[in-house]
Amino acid sequence: MSACGRLLSFVKHRNFWTQVRRNVTTWSPVGAAFNAKTHRRLNLFEKNGGLFGVPELSCPAGFDVATKNTLKKTERLLEKACSCSPGIETVESFDQLSNGLCKVADLADFVKVAHPDPEFRKAAEKTCIEIGTVVEKLNTNVELCQSLKKLLDSPDLVAQLDPDTRRVAELFMFDFEISGIHLDDKLRKEAVALHVKLLDLSNEFLVSSHMPNRIARSAIPEHLHVQFASEGSFIQVGGLHADSPDDLVREIAYRIYLYPNADLMECLEELLKCRYKLAKLVGYESYGHRALKGTMAKTPETVMSFLQLLTDKLSDRYTKDFKMMKNMKKKINPRNFELMPWDHPFLSGLVRAERYNIEPSLYSPYLSLGACMEGLNNLFSQLYGVSLMSEQPSAGEVWSEDVRKLAVVHDTEGLLGYIYCDFFHRPNKPHQDCHFTIQGGRWCQETGQYQHPVVVLMLSLPHPTKSAPTLLTPGMMENLFHEMGHAMHSMLGRTRYQHVTGTRCATDFAEVPSILMEYFATDYRVISQFARHYETGQPLPESMVARLCESKKVCGAADTQLQIFYAVLDQIYHGKPQNCSTTDILKEMQQKFYSLPYTPNTAWQLRFSHLIGYGAKYYSYLMSRAVASMVWKQCFVQDPLNRDMGERYRREMLAHGGSKEPMLMVEGMLQRQPTIEDFVDALVSELSLNFETFIMDSES
Repeated sequence: MSACGRLLSFVKHRNFWTQVRRNVTTWSPVGAAFNAKTHRRLNLFEKNGGLFGVPELSCPAGFDVATKNTLKKTERLLEKACSCSPGIETVESFDQLSNGLCKVADLADFVKVAHPDPEFRKAAEKTCIEIGTVVEKLNTNVELCQSLKKLLDSPDLVAQLDPDTRRVAELFMFDFEISGIHLDDKLRKEAVALHVKLLDLSNEFLVSSHMPNRIARSAIPEHLHVQFASEGSFIQVGGLHADSPDDLVREIAYRIYLYPNADLMECLEELLKCRYKLAKLVGYESYGHRALKGTMAKTPETVMSFLQLLTDKLSDRYTKDFKMMKNMKKKINPRNFELMPWDHPFLSGLVRAERYNIEPSLYSPYLSLGACMEGLNNLFSQLYGVSLMSEQPSAGEVWSEDVRKLAVVHDTEGLLGYIYCDFFHRPNKPHQDCHFTIQGGRWCQETGQYQHPVVVLMLSLPHPTKSAPTLLTPGMMENLFHEMGHAMHSMLGRTRYQHVTGTRCATDFAEVPSILMEYFATDYRVISQFARHYETGQPLPESMVARLCESKKVCGAADTQLQIFYAVLDQIYHGKPQNCSTTDILKEMQQKFYSLPYTPNTAWQLRFSHLIGYGAKYYSYLMSRAVASMVWKQCFVQDPLNRDMGERYRREMLAHGGSKEPMLMVEGMLQRQPTIEDFVDALVSELSLNFETFIMDSES
């Protein structure tokens, strides 16, 4: 057996938790890599190999070099794609062209938001703009489109294509069509102009939607000034302060942060008009119809049916949820117990905490980062025969010294890809948890080898200290499992084409693997394999896990209804024009789909930044959760560590990326054809367990 084979066997079969004398827990290599401070070995003679091992990226100026090299290759590949005979070679040429651009653009997309050096971020931003401009030109290149059209217009040639190749060809053609390639010169120029305008409006809205609002210090009680940032004679409000125990702080934050900004309102209204106009121009009934093509839902009508049916079935439950919250508010503030929108997040959390005693600090000692990573390693080993192996990055390979690099290795298939774990907080780092594709997987016809996927997982966790490793709250642990679900989707998807690699699939399917991981994260049979106290080695009590799981159902219907309201708003905004303002639409939908009253002189939609990246697709999280719930209950709830079921899950759902219709993947896993009613029932059933018992207890 090779050294690598012996190590894999050791990692797979060893007992992850061993105790030495004095009850000090020791760690496997993966656990140790994350539970200790990073100590990079200093090698003065090691050459800087560049970010992610790209030699040009050893300095910011290297982005310019990498961009120019890529654009030269793009010209050669463009000529090849336009001149080759129609057939499978056409699709391979298109994917090779796309791959070359994406390898630079995706890397730059990550660096522009995550690199601590502003010069690197600036250089990456420039690259994003340059590559984006080229992509827009390619999407309106008539000669390039004709090359693909010759293939797809020939029934005989299409019949010779395998299903994956045909789907990828159709997806490339869809990209051409939504750019207006089929229009005459005048209309095509209009479509290009709309694309450019939408890019500008989207960027403006994204930036402005996160900007704070301000109010004169004299306008709010002096004793509350300390709750907000100061700016001379003004108070700055940069968020909703939803977790504040002070009713007045929450109300002030809500009213000021959501106060309408006329310029931003105009930006949003214009953005929605341009989206509708572009969709109509390229042949769609609305922007929603264009955005939902190729998804599980397929049409806005299906989405609205799903949301309305879910609302109807949750009605009694969310009414009871709001009653519980109102009772809680009355308990803590007898003089003013009317339930308002700024109360929901705080009071639902308070009800959960009071009922189940789920103080995060009680759980954290059992959930060190190293323990959780060992748990993930163990889970993947049992489900897929996959191990996470810590590697030492080369000089210049990572952007911060606390970034860890993991090789993902299969027992028999060998190396699958790499995950860079950027887990720790640092100044100016985005606070959102994200998965970034740096390089997609694909079979390289030109080299005869598989291009391994490379991804980054970005969290914002506290650093380990001298006395303790990084300790996670239950929420942090679930987020880690969630993001690792995205990463394993990328690793285990062995697609032939990078255009459909890993998470490059329908939006309402892309969240299924990550949400499914949340179920593993709260199952005691999984948790018991890794959750041990970092000092004593004592296991996390099963009763604490049970309390945590039950607490999630408390006010769950109200939380779900809030998401339904947002999803409905998104659908209406991206449907046919309503001849009224976005605020008027919000008022009407809030009255219909959410029980709490609209607050005058607020415009929540101006903070709804998901309208940019998830336009007409905000429902996706709810639908993905429904599918994940069905997969969990039908396939894993009996035995969450079953290898046969893990292999089936990989074969039916993870392996294809976006190369297969999403609903066909779901049907393959469930071995039946689910309906919208099935999706709704799956979500409703999650809130049903012990629900009535809880209501009786809370009212007694």
